[in-house]
Amino acid sequence: MKVLLASGSPRRKELLGEIIKEFDIKTYPTNEDFLGETPEVTVKEIALRKLKAVPIKEDYDLIIASDTLVYKDGVYYGKPKDKDDAIRMLLELQGVTHVVCSGIAIYFKGDVECYADSTLVTFNSLSREQIEEYLDTFYCLDKAGAYAVQDGIVVKKIEGSYTNVVGLPIEILSKILREKNVI
Repeated sequence: MKVLLASGSPRRKELLGEIIKEFDIKTYPTNEDFLGETPEVTVKEIALRKLKAVPIKEDYDLIIASDTLVYKDGVYYGKPKDKDDAIRMLLELQGVTHVVCSGIAIYFKGDVECYADSTLVTFNSLSREQIEEYLDTFYCLDKAGAYAVQDGIVVKKIEGSYTNVVGLPIEILSKILREKNVI
């Protein structure tokens, strides 16, 4: 079976590698400029756009595309534009609980399906100096909300899927792929 992960994320590659051993990885230009009525609608639409950007789907039996964002009190936190934007995001999120939502779009033998998963994440209370030190230590400009749960520094607790917060909800994806007899 020929499989494509339509993502450049090393974290998604690693997670998918836990359930599928061989797959291609490619990214395609995608307009991610979309805000839906809910975080779930937003990530499903952007994941679907990433999937639709794959030019020749017939080359693959299975294509997986995903998108992740952070959401709190009506505000969406995608990838920061620069370090100042990352500092702003982390200051707004520090010490509170927010939602991390990931969408998955799956192309399987001509059919397309979309799913979303949400996880509650609570941050530690951090000073501006701690946030700046964190950003100097870890590269987070390519991560929604300007942080990575796997760094073990900013996140106090999670309620829900850890892999969802990393960027690919493996629990949901595994269930779907088992139902399709892929894994």
